[in-house]
Amino acid sequence: MPGTSHFSSISSKPPLILVADDDATMRLLLREAMEQEGYRVVEVSNGKECLDAYTVVKPDLILLDAVMPIMDGFTCCQELLHITKKNLALALASFDHGSSFSNSLISMLWDRTPILMITGLDDTDSVDRAFEAGASDFVTKPIHWAMLRRRVRRLLQQGQVYKQLEAANQALQQLANEDGLTGVANRRRFDQYLNSQWLELAQQRSPLSMILCDIDFFKLYNDKYGHPAGDACLQKVATVLKDTAQKNQDLVARYGGEEFAVILPFTHASGAVHVAEAMQAGVRELKIFHSQSTVSQYVTLSLGVATIIPSFDTSPSTLIAAADQALYQAKAEGRNRINFKQMQH
Repeated sequence: MPGTSHFSSISSKPPLILVADDDATMRLLLREAMEQEGYRVVEVSNGKECLDAYTVVKPDLILLDAVMPIMDGFTCCQELLHITKKNLALALASFDHGSSFSNSLISMLWDRTPILMITGLDDTDSVDRAFEAGASDFVTKPIHWAMLRRRVRRLLQQGQVYKQLEAANQALQQLANEDGLTGVANRRRFDQYLNSQWLELAQQRSPLSMILCDIDFFKLYNDKYGHPAGDACLQKVATVLKDTAQKNQDLVARYGGEEFAVILPFTHASGAVHVAEAMQAGVRELKIFHSQSTVSQYVTLSLGVATIIPSFDTSPSTLIAAADQALYQAKAEGRNRINFKQMQH
């Protein structure tokens, strides 16, 4: 079919066109013209039905008649824009309340469907009104069919480019926030998340806990088994930590070479120690043989835990320092253990 080859790289399905026109004959003509191009078509007869269909079928493009009963094309166009802006606001609001990176976030940020307005009013005022309402382009009645097909194809190709840019942006965002070896958050994301949670929890006077953990005698492990085995060990440990931090707001990050950090918002000391115990047990249960360790035949963790109620008078560095001190103490006391640092609130 003509037209389908333009879109094969994004989806195996041909583009879906939502046609909104109160004239049944015009809907039929538009459907036939679009289906000849290889597109799928969904029809509605007014603006209200268009809004309902839009949220259900998620079209790649909307062909929208300007003059319709119940809700005209201009109003419908404005409402579609409101839906997009609302989705954008929701996406931005949820940015730091979920996991370290939401795979769907970038595509949610500006999920703008192109709108091609069809109007019999060929005066400049109605054209200006169409663009002000949020239309991407327009054609006038009587329809010049070759022009309509060209404009539809151009808008769909633009939409495809936007999707490709979104995918690239998503990959870049992931690279910027993730540790390349282990797949958990990197130090940059750790700092960003800690600062944002500190401000939020200071407002709410809610607790914030942190776990810092080291793989015991990791240098000796690397020396004995080699760096590829060391990398595999880091990856396995990171997976255990990530799987154990079950609450969606907890963030696991690679803090240094063999050191990991966990940020636990809304978590009291007892809860943080419980998570640390589960992480320690999970790594022990991996049973990664470590003949150079003096504390176990397997790879183990030393963990430092600290809890604070953030305030605007203190800095996140105080929590890091306390968790670091607790980790140092756990190592000094013989490793393969958890140490909790009590902080003054």
